[in-house]
Order: sequence, then structure tokens, then C-alpha cells
Amino acid sequence: MNNNGTTSSIEFLDDNKVKLTVEVDEKEFDSAVDAAFKRIAKQVRVPGFRPGRVPRRILEVQLGHQYGRAEALREELPSYYQRAVVQHDVDVIDSPDIEILEGQQEGAVVFDATVEIRPVIEVAGYNGLRIEVPSPEPSDEDIDSEIDRLRAEHAEFRTVDRPAQDGDQVNIDIVGSHGGEEMPGLSANDYDYEVGTGAVVAEIDENLRGAEAGDVVVFDADHPDPEAEEPLHFEITVLDVKEAVLPDLDDTWAAQATEFVTLDELRADIGERLASMKLSMARRVADAKIAEALSALVTREIPEVMVADEVNGRLQEVFGNLQQSGIDPSEYLEQTGQDIEQLRAELSRTAENAVKVDLALRAIAEAEGLSPDDDQLAETIDEMAERMGTDGAAHMNRLKELGQLPSLRADLAKSKALEWLLDNVELVDEAGVAVDLKTPESSQDDVGDQDDSAADDSTDGEPQ
Repeated sequence: MNNNGTTSSIEFLDDNKVKLTVEVDEKEFDSAVDAAFKRIAKQVRVPGFRPGRVPRRILEVQLGHQYGRAEALREELPSYYQRAVVQHDVDVIDSPDIEILEGQQEGAVVFDATVEIRPVIEVAGYNGLRIEVPSPEPSDEDIDSEIDRLRAEHAEFRTVDRPAQDGDQVNIDIVGSHGGEEMPGLSANDYDYEVGTGAVVAEIDENLRGAEAGDVVVFDADHPDPEAEEPLHFEITVLDVKEAVLPDLDDTWAAQATEFVTLDELRADIGERLASMKLSMARRVADAKIAEALSALVTREIPEVMVADEVNGRLQEVFGNLQQSGIDPSEYLEQTGQDIEQLRAELSRTAENAVKVDLALRAIAEAEGLSPDDDQLAETIDEMAERMGTDGAAHMNRLKELGQLPSLRADLAKSKALEWLLDNVELVDEAGVAVDLKTPESSQDDVGDQDDSAADDSTDGEPQ
């Protein structure tokens, strides 16, 4: 293929590698040498010439013709290699081994680039997967529990003459100390505390259960700092005990406490909201369990470079999140008692599974004919361009130049493969009842939404 004075061919080798042979004609490469000498001219000082104005012929006399040619080879070979990768639609996963065959001294440049590519695998058994997920249907108990939570927010407290129990509000004076010194953060007068919340330390609830107005309870509690030698000490005086009185469960309360006129309307709304949340949760669980099952189906040995790249990406994400939170990564490692290699080893366990899932989804997309056609790809790129405020054709050309169209196409295919699995694997709840994780809206929109997400992700970073 010709591309600006270059031709290239491809040969498929063993061990999941290809060899790209690239030839750059003499005229094309001489332009690269000329550009190299122009860069060199800005860096050297030659008497009688201003910086950047030294003619190439003078530099060749001073430095030798081979100096500029070597600089051009160093600078331009990666670009020639990348053009060949794009031209032959090669899904490389590692840096190439480059051997210059001709042209180091003069004439046309010919080189071989041998590089490992992403393996293409076959996955057996994905049609028979059975995945258990939480039921997306809210039960009456779920709805009742949510209503009870709302009623508790509007509860009134009434003083009672009995021992305190969970859910009661006790009015207390509390003094917390450590090593004989009172701790202001653990001391207060006339403080309302709900028994059973475990809001301070567990020992407080243990000692307040069964206490009555007028009781004084004294006890020690474990210090939250494991290096502290002495426990915390508490002295609590119970001033009174109040029980929560919930409002009547009727239309009047529903109208006063919510935007709904009747209790039935409130229950229906809670049911819809819970159904939406439970459906989202069930889908997340299904995605995770499907991924786990796919990983187990991949028996082929995974290239180490793919796992290493996945680990590096996750490591960058961890450190990026720490820095955004104002935490120095080296201090984080010191505090957690880890070094960088230990963190890498921890990340590698999940990274290998992620690579297997990636390969499995690609294989399923191929087997089921789910790869997007050119029209679908163009539609996605137009949508991406619209969100970015640019022209679709211009964005298409940019992705072509960066060699990112194959990656985008693969991301779209993987999203379709996951949707296909959600439609075709056996999904059941805890009781073994078949589960449908589709809604009328999601059946039409989910694939498009996931495709958009995949398309956005595909434009991160430069191609290998």
C-alpha cells in the first residue's frame, strides 16, 4: 500500500506475532533528513550564522551526512511503523522489535517491525450459563420497611418509665476520658442518643440497654487506635428514656409527610423507585457474575504483556485518584505497609480476569455476528462529535489518524456482546425463578447508551 511515499506488507508469524515490512522511498526519507537538519540547526552554534539559520550543506560538512540521517531514523521510524499498523488494521499489544534492513547509509529505507498482536480466541459454553442475581422485584416487606423509615423520620418521642431498649432515645450526660484526661469530643451534657445506633462505640449501646432514668453506668471501651495502650473510659448519667411514637399509617399522614394524597399512592411510588434501584443492582450483579463466568471459560494462556498493561492502567488510576484527593502515593504506600511491587501483585489478580473477559467478549461478538457495521460506527462517531461540539467527518478522520477506529469498533462489539449475554443466558433469582432485567425503555436504549460510553472511553490516550 502507498501512503506518502511509503509501502508496507504484513506477514503473520507464529507465537501470535506479525511482521510488518515497511519501505520508505528515497525522496520521502530525504525530506525527513532535511527536517532533521533543521532541528539540529536550532541546537548548534556555527560562526557566521544565526541559530536555526545554518544551511544543511554546512551542517553536513561540520557533522557529517550520517548525523542528520541517524536523527531522521530515530525520529521518523515510529511514525512510519504506526502508519503501517493503521493501514493493515493490526491490533498490536506490545512495542515492536524493529530491524533496519536498508537505508542506514543512503537511499530508500526498509525495515521490519515484529510485534505481538491481540490473540483471537474461541469461547465454549457461554450459551449454557446460569447466573443467579437478586430479584429486581420489590417485596411487600421492602415497601413496608421503606415506609417505616419515613414514619421514623416523623416520629415523636414520649418519656417512659421503663428500661431503655433499641430504638429509644435516651437523654444523657456523658463524660469520656483517656488516660485520666477528659476528652471534649466524647463528653456532652443533655445529649440525646438513640440506643442501638452504635454511633460512638459499641460499648455505649451495650451499657445503655436496660438502663433507666437516674442510673449511672461506668465502663471501659476499646480505643479505636490499635496502638493506644489504655482503653477509653466512660461515665454516663441517664436523665430520661423516651420511646418513639410513630404516626398512624393512613392517608392523613401520607398527605402531611409526602407529596402524595393517599397511602396507596405513596406505596405505589415507593414500589416503582425500589424496582428501579433493585433492577440497577441486579444488572450490576449480573454484569459482574457474567464477567466472572466468562473469565473461567477462557482456558488459553494470556500474553503477559496484556496483563502488565492492564496492571499499569489500574495503577495509574489508583495513583491519579489519590493525587486528586490530595494524598501522596508514596505516603499512601507507607501507611498501608505496601511497596509498589506488592500493589502490582494485588492488582494483577483482577487484571488477568479483566483481560480474559475482554477476549471472551470479543470472541462472542465475532461468533454471534455482533460487530458494528460501518453505518453503526459512523452513527456512534457522529453522536460523539455532537457531544464534543465538533464535526462528525472531522472526528472520524481524527480517529483514523490516531488508529483508534479498530479500538472503537471493538468496544462497541463488546457492549453488544454483553447485552446479548444478558438476553440469552439463564438469569434466575435466589429462589430459582427466571428474572428479566430488561424494561421496555432499556430494551431500546441500553445498547445505545453503553455504546456511547464505550466510544467515549476508546478515545483516551494514544494508540500503541
